[in-house]
Amino acid sequence: MIRHTFLTVALFLFCCNAVAGKMAHHHSHAKSLDVSEAENIPEVKVIAYRDTMKGWNLHIATKHFRFSPENVNKAHKEGEGHGHLYIDGKKLTRIYSHWYYLSDLSPGKHKITVSLNANNHASLAVHGKKIVDEIEVIQ
Repeated sequence: MIRHTFLTVALFLFCCNAVAGKMAHHHSHAKSLDVSEAENIPEVKVIAYRDTMKGWNLHIATKHFRFSPENVNKAHKEGEGHGHLYIDGKKLTRIYSHWYYLSDLSPGKHKITVSLNANNHASLAVHGKKIVDEIEVIQ
């Protein structure tokens, strides 16, 4: 009886560990795509304008990069893709154009980050460093 209980508990713990390992792998960081050798390396710059009514109007200026929402989830094509918008380190949404209206920030300081991403969602990087711009706003 004790042996049966021990085997049942051991099997249960083994299964829990296997599931936890799969869950941890599922939440791993997205892959990066190094574009260091590209003819024109993409750049991004974020500027926040306080909206006169509420929130912020974000201008996402890019160089050597075209937003291509029509190609999202497709293969990488040099010089195009989409962005990811992060607020205080948490991904909020994808960016498909040069402007985004940001509302409902809580009072206080907030870090706004925009990354450039390939059509296949890989983060564009130069020599291992992701292509991002980061600003801070005070609501």
